Amino acid sequence: MHNKVKAKQKWFWGAVIVIELILFYSSSMTYKEQTSVPFLERVLGTSNKPFYNTLSKISFNYGGKTQSIENDGYFHFIEFFIRKGAHFGIYFLLGLFLCLAVYKYFSKNRFLMMLIPWLATTGLAAFDEFHQGLTGGRTPSVTDVILDSVGALTGILILMLVLWIIELHHKKDEL
Repeated sequence: MHNKVKAKQKWFWGAVIVIELILFYSSSMTYKEQTSVPFLERVLGTSNKPFYNTLSKISFNYGGKTQSIENDGYFHFIEFFIRKGAHFGIYFLLGLFLCLAVYKYFSKNRFLMMLIPWLATTGLAAFDEFHQGLTGGRTPSVTDVILDSVGALTGILILMLVLWIIELHHKKDEL
């Protein structure tokens, strides 16, 4: 198992670089260039609002602002979940691939194998939010950095669980 992961290390670094390029490009775009509201309105039509009744009962605070259909409108509320899901998902992948990329260096120390990628990913999330703040019509958010960091940690922990299960399976086969 260790050799298989080590053999693919350059591919994992490649994935990390591609994800970072996507993030850099994305945070360079203004909100107007990036919004999915017109797409949602075009695809769903202004009269078709799936789960409207259920979603209209949901209201919560995110980054100091109340998120709800009442405050933002249906399509902006849906877009909020798409955007935050993208935040979580891309950093989930970044944490996972970064953990795999450093596997070779920390295969004997699982704590560092998790900590270094998590700290690096959190730092990259903070830099990305700073970069986003330099873009017109975008606001950096500490809450987004926390969401990104949790996404990365989730990816890393799931990877560690999978690696642990694979190792247990291999040890059992050796007996």
